[in-house]
Amino acid sequence: MVALVVSEVDVNFWLMKSEPDTFGIDDLEKKPGQTEHWDGVRNYQARNMMRDQMRVGDQVFFYHSNCKPPGIVGVAEVVREGYPDFTAQNPDSKYYDPKSTPDNPIWYMVDVRYVRKFKRVISLDELKQYPQLQEMPLLRRGNRLSINPVSKQSWEFILSLE
Repeated sequence: MVALVVSEVDVNFWLMKSEPDTFGIDDLEKKPGQTEHWDGVRNYQARNMMRDQMRVGDQVFFYHSNCKPPGIVGVAEVVREGYPDFTAQNPDSKYYDPKSTPDNPIWYMVDVRYVRKFKRVISLDELKQYPQLQEMPLLRRGNRLSINPVSKQSWEFILSLE
């Protein structure tokens, strides 16, 4: 296996949401190689970010949604860039989309690897309290995307909260 060196200049930062009852950070940690594909994204804007912008080495805040409290629970890393989401082509999958074919895939996914779990949940309510984070897409009214870009400044500030 060849190690890939990624300069900090090339690294992007993301926040990816998942429901812990479906797939939480503990599930990622237990996967072989602590790596798993991030499937089931069925929003075109989020799909485009995975397909066109996410790169190996990008850092990801793992966010637990649809739970109490929702919040950032840890860090993962992109280890495989966007490729067709095979669950869209599986009729037995809850993410099946008959319009997505091997020759014309509609949906994409990336692979992420567990980096670490936070000592505590940094809740959505807490994040909303900081003026330094008000530009985050996560905190904008009506934003329900499962994937959001995070600025380097917001990334560093959030890490300092742990």
